[in-house]
Amino acid sequence: MTATTATLRLEPAGRCCWDEPVRIVVRGLAPGQPVTLRASLRDEKGALFRAHARYCADAGGELDLTRAPALGGSFAGLEPMGLLWALEPEKPFWRFLKRDVQTPFAVELEVLDGHDPEARRLLGRAVHERDFLPPGVRREPVRAGRVRATLFLPPGPGPFPGIIDLFGVGGGLMEYRASLLAGHGFATLALAYYDFEDLPKEFDIINMDYFEEALCYMLQHSQVKGPGIGLLGISLGADICLSMASFLKNVSATVSINGSGFSGNKTICYKETCIPPLGHDLRRIKIAFSGIPDIVDIRNDTVGGCENPSMIPIEKAQGPILFIVGQDDHNWRSELYAQIVSERLQAHGRETPQIISYPGTGHYIEPPYFPLCPASLHKLLDKPVIWGGEPRAHSKAQVDAWEQILTFFCTHLGGTWKEASPKL
Repeated sequence: MTATTATLRLEPAGRCCWDEPVRIVVRGLAPGQPVTLRASLRDEKGALFRAHARYCADAGGELDLTRAPALGGSFAGLEPMGLLWALEPEKPFWRFLKRDVQTPFAVELEVLDGHDPEARRLLGRAVHERDFLPPGVRREPVRAGRVRATLFLPPGPGPFPGIIDLFGVGGGLMEYRASLLAGHGFATLALAYYDFEDLPKEFDIINMDYFEEALCYMLQHSQVKGPGIGLLGISLGADICLSMASFLKNVSATVSINGSGFSGNKTICYKETCIPPLGHDLRRIKIAFSGIPDIVDIRNDTVGGCENPSMIPIEKAQGPILFIVGQDDHNWRSELYAQIVSERLQAHGRETPQIISYPGTGHYIEPPYFPLCPASLHKLLDKPVIWGGEPRAHSKAQVDAWEQILTFFCTHLGGTWKEASPKL
């Protein structure tokens, strides 16, 4: 006998933030009934993402994803959040992004009878809304001098510890990480630096003056608690953060997510000092087994190791540095670069940085439960490239890295962060 209807129950029942876990329970099934759970969402550009997994109800006709292992599908094993992190785009090379943090993503969840992919009967459905603007967080567009950004302020009177958040070569203004960070008590500035409004469409030189202006904006803001600011960046954004920490005053803590510690393709300048780019050779592009270009080795060799002239003078950095590293990063060899930075710091009598390396983890280490982006369009090459990562390992790394980042900033900026929800 099989049930003809089932109830999907979610905890928390209402909306929750994207970086929070949700418990999915199905009730009203027959004992041991085989079912398939399906998740889908459309991003703001209409691109469809889907995941599914096969399960069996327990002896009481209940299916609790915190206790029941998936028997196959998009993932297998005990993965309470698998229906989110295993979402895959229908369109190839499409990266999962949140462009407008003021609206939630609506995840449609469906329970279907049986494991047969064809002619499944729908037993129940629910829509689960996941927010990027946590309750009480204030979003303030910033157009101050040359600075183009959005400031997210936590709920409450403040002042709050401040963070500047930077993304990579994609350009534009990405707000989703900053908005989620504000939900954990940090006044966070999502900072654009090119290809946004009246900022340059392209750039050849990374001029620290612009980033110094953004740092001054934060230090002078009445809602930002000094005496220093935290910096968080991924990819090129991480290298800009490492440069800011090395050249500018009042930086208290820096997190590099898959940064390199080198001036890669652009000269980095601050006042009279210029760091020449390491450069690259496109003839070193390999074609992966999938047929997609792999750019991991296109950069020129780091001749001279930690004394290479293209290295950011990280020994001048104020405050501690945390390196978050994906061991399977195919944008560049992040793990090797973090080791070279560590050698440079030690050679100059500085403290060894904290390096957390994650196996099976690719380039885009995002907030928790973001689906892995294994390959997508590279803006500078104008073709898809592989970014690395294995979905399950990458997902686990994102959850842990987020906690490590929050703890690091809390420790060094004096925040009052509390873990939002118990781990599932």
